[in-house]
Amino acid sequence: MRSIWKGSIAFGLVNVPVKIYSATEDHDIHFHQVHARDGGRIRYTRVCSECGETVRYTDIEKAYDSEDGDRVVLTDDDFEKLPAAESHEIPVLQFVPGDQIDPILFEKSYYLEPDSTSPKAYVLLARTLAKTERTALVHFTLRQKTRLAALRERGGVLVLQTLLWPDEVRAVDFPALDAASAPRPQELTMASSLVENMADDFVPSEFTDDYQIELRQLIDDTLAHGGEKVIPAAERARAAEDADVVDLVAALQRSLDEAERKSHPASVPSKKGSARRRHA
Repeated sequence: MRSIWKGSIAFGLVNVPVKIYSATEDHDIHFHQVHARDGGRIRYTRVCSECGETVRYTDIEKAYDSEDGDRVVLTDDDFEKLPAAESHEIPVLQFVPGDQIDPILFEKSYYLEPDSTSPKAYVLLARTLAKTERTALVHFTLRQKTRLAALRERGGVLVLQTLLWPDEVRAVDFPALDAASAPRPQELTMASSLVENMADDFVPSEFTDDYQIELRQLIDDTLAHGGEKVIPAAERARAAEDADVVDLVAALQRSLDEAERKSHPASVPSKKGSARRRHA
């Protein structure tokens, strides 16, 4: 794994240097959009709505549109002036019982590795969290965005889980629930018995993503049998070379057209000549 952030946890007067790693990874199979007729990759260009030109990433800035329609454009320099942009400290705000944090608030998880010659302070914090059965609420700044996060111990390792801000969780109001009748005692008893009969310990390894497994099998079978759905790599390479040639020729042609336009500007008929033609 490669660390994505380095900093330190501020635990009272104790400083705990850490490296942060993403704790999860995506195993989903990802697809490209292609032209159904020839399998060519669909590309998207960044085109300005004002001038119609294709814009380079280096020429792109962030903008915010107000409710009145006014637009403010902010540059990287503007964001760097914000105090959170350069924060490499994770201050502990308070310690709370872990069961008081609603799971709906959890967003993304990260592993923390000790980043010092002696991991004593790291181990002290991890064991203290485990012993007190508390979770530390912290501030965590990543990619110029400050997040509220939960810091807890998991198997001797510190785990940081970013939390949604309270106003990011939508309020819910389903009128149908207000009109629903209360379950009868017999119904509750039968439902509780069903729960008890299906009760078990949660073992994550017992569950598999059958969709991804079958999708991978479908792709492997298609590759093995070939056919019109499979475009060989060599054929794709030739198509890419041909496309590059076409793009180059088109670019050269546009350059020639532009150069000729500048060297031979279109002549504008004189008023006198126009008058004679109208008179004739």
